[in-house]
Amino acid sequence: MSHYFSTPEGPERRRTITARFWDTDWPLTTANGVFSADGLDLGTGVLLRTHTPTPDARRLLDLGCGYGVLAVALASASPHARVDAVDVNPRAVELTRVNARAHGVGDRVHATTPDDADADARYDEIWSNPPIRIGKEALHDLLERWLPRLREDGVARLVVGRNLGADSLQRWLTEQGFRCERTASAKGFRVFGVRRGLGN
Repeated sequence: MSHYFSTPEGPERRRTITARFWDTDWPLTTANGVFSADGLDLGTGVLLRTHTPTPDARRLLDLGCGYGVLAVALASASPHARVDAVDVNPRAVELTRVNARAHGVGDRVHATTPDDADADARYDEIWSNPPIRIGKEALHDLLERWLPRLREDGVARLVVGRNLGADSLQRWLTEQGFRCERTASAKGFRVFGVRRGLGN
């Protein structure tokens, strides 16, 4: 899973895949060295089949954007929103920009690495298929960095594999003072709605 941490080695080989969700086929450009380059991964598919963003949202975040499936979906469903898309993989960031432009939302999708993101941004919604395989410590650091950027009434929608520690993550989030409820479950994945608690 080295693409979670660094720029992929070797030449980039782009191709087009089709992701189907919301009763629509979405052509997307992918490449080697990014997450789920061969097609829409099951977890993200579950998230998109079970939830849609608030149409009147103004600021959204795709955390760990990969080649931009969620960013494109969020911007398309929330026509007045700015969507920030962050990933540590520069190749993924560039592919997100490519796909956003291709779907006519390039002016509202702002893809960047985490260190270049707007630190003052506060989000109505955060959407993520978080990189569980980076390990608990790194995952916790990631969530502790971004979840506090929710607005007071904001929600984060996280999809996590049941066999990859979904229930333990839910317990940990609750222990950190967040309100975390399961909002959907399918194909071995759980979707959590995470909101700020009194201590966040």
